[in-house]
Amino acid sequence: MAEREKEIQNQIDTMKEIRKKAGLNRREFSEYMGIPIRTLEEWEAGRRKMPDYVLRLIVYKIETEEYFKEKGIQNMKKDE
Repeated sequence: MAEREKEIQNQIDTMKEIRKKAGLNRREFSEYMGIPIRTLEEWEAGRRKMPDYVLRLIVYKIETEEYFKEKGIQNMKKDE
């Protein structure tokens, strides 16, 4: 497997893992993150490579929210 293919497969695996950790299906995840569903589908199918920084930000957001949830700290979004 070429280096780029390995990198894309790693992104796919990471994205699916973080989406499962969030407990959301693709449509729910795309709405929650503000990512068009087609873009998310393209990333998870390996047809498009997402920018590395986007994946890092998604992982950071989900893991940070999980941490706060475990600590009993409520979400402080202004739009809710």
